[in-house]
Amino acid sequence: MPDQISPNSVVEFTYILRDEAGEVLERSDPASPVVVLQGQANVIRGLDAALLNRSVGERFEVAVAPEQGYGPRREDWTQRISKKHFAAAGKLKAGMETVYKTEQGMRRVTVIKVGMKMVDVDLNHPLAGRALNFEVEILSVRDASPNEMAHGHAHGPGGHHH
Repeated sequence: MPDQISPNSVVEFTYILRDEAGEVLERSDPASPVVVLQGQANVIRGLDAALLNRSVGERFEVAVAPEQGYGPRREDWTQRISKKHFAAAGKLKAGMETVYKTEQGMRRVTVIKVGMKMVDVDLNHPLAGRALNFEVEILSVRDASPNEMAHGHAHGPGGHHH
């Protein structure tokens, strides 16, 4: 079992995500660490790149610019969508984050305005345009299985289950 992360390693880690002011935005659950296949776009580019060549037990911090995170914020990236595409259509309110069903799967959006039949949403990821600061601890590293390589993501505990 490798000790250092290389392309296509399965990496198990925990993290704390802070904004530019140091406010905690997210943190992983230590009882359920994140498991990704390195180099396969399973996490944002800036964090994926920062994992490369790290070792088990290593703790590090990385600042991720918007271009390597969720991209720049696009002020004109809004859409009007029928309420029927929202599971919680009756509970939607302006400013609320929610998901709606698309042909490509579920998409995360922020509600701008709720009408009788339609909902105006902001399609930007809520963290688009923001610099992100991660504190990461590498818990384990292993070689990916042929099945994981074929699917492009980690399988098993903490990874994707089929």
